[in-house]
Amino acid sequence: MTMNRFSAIFERDLRKFIRNPLVVAMSLLMPIIYLVILGNSFQGELKNLPLAVVDQDNGPYSTRMLELIRSIEAGPGTFDIMTVSNQGFAMEGLREGVYKGVLVIPPDFSRNVMRRTGAEIGLFLDNAETIPANTIQAAISRAAAEIDREFISIREERTKPRIRPVELYRKIDYDQTLIPGVVIMAIFLGAMTTGAFNMVMDRFLGVEESYFLTPLTKRDIVMGLVASGLIITTILAVLVLFFGSLISGIYLWRFLTVESLLLTLVIIILSTLGLQGLMFVVMGRINHPRIVGVLGGFMNVIFFFPSGAIYPVESFPGWLKAFAVVNPETYSVHALRALMFKGAGFGAVQNDILFLAVFASVSVILGTAAFKRAL
Repeated sequence: MTMNRFSAIFERDLRKFIRNPLVVAMSLLMPIIYLVILGNSFQGELKNLPLAVVDQDNGPYSTRMLELIRSIEAGPGTFDIMTVSNQGFAMEGLREGVYKGVLVIPPDFSRNVMRRTGAEIGLFLDNAETIPANTIQAAISRAAAEIDREFISIREERTKPRIRPVELYRKIDYDQTLIPGVVIMAIFLGAMTTGAFNMVMDRFLGVEESYFLTPLTKRDIVMGLVASGLIITTILAVLVLFFGSLISGIYLWRFLTVESLLLTLVIIILSTLGLQGLMFVVMGRINHPRIVGVLGGFMNVIFFFPSGAIYPVESFPGWLKAFAVVNPETYSVHALRALMFKGAGFGAVQNDILFLAVFASVSVILGTAAFKRAL
């Protein structure tokens, strides 16, 4: 692959995209529209939210509290409870996303309940995901209200343990939590409307036949289209990130560090490259744009919604959880959410970066192999 042949394909694809303002506008506006609509309308019942319980009391009422929350686990299935002996270990798991909440029962809990002195329970929440945090807090509050139901007290309000919720991160609204998802949607739309799609259009219009008169190889064509699509889609994703943060009222540049900004750009680039290669794998032999439209809508559904962008992966049924493990958008959403809302560094997203890098490499190689340079 010579640089002249690569640059010819690269420049031609860039010019084609820029000359089509409708495609540019839709690729930019569609994720923003999703942010506005989903941010104000989507609701759901959450299940299997991982909750760590640290029992420092080991008394009769802490046992009673555990029984109540385990009844919620066995009944509605809201929790997936894990008993942890070390509070520091539990908090580390909360910061790394292993748990959605940490319930700490203090050493004097049972004594305070029996003395009617207003017992308190510590509940640490990962409020980077607003809906799971609110769900956990509401369920724990209901359980705490039932802990002393065998007693009849004149001053009942003082006998009930109080929950003291502690949000681990700054206040984050639901529409703000959707920003990682709409950035990934912008990447998907950009990957679908550049690169492989232009190849399908060339094939449909008969332009691709002129390639047979040139020394262009399969690799020249694929890499040129992937490179141009990578630049266009990365710019679109960054613009969606910028405008999405403005619309939702979160100003990322005020608290993101240089490391977080660079890692965010790395995640966007790797996600784009992986989806660009995937499009070539899927569309390498398609010859009609109508098929692209059908496949594009289908792929958007199966990759975006199981990614955890809207609904926690932990609440998926087993078969969908299994798909989420191999879904590249799952890792993109997880990494962006950790970088944007939790102030995480490289250590928290290194596994996401590794998966996305391997996926991008494999998809580009397979996309090149799938491309058909023949009539």
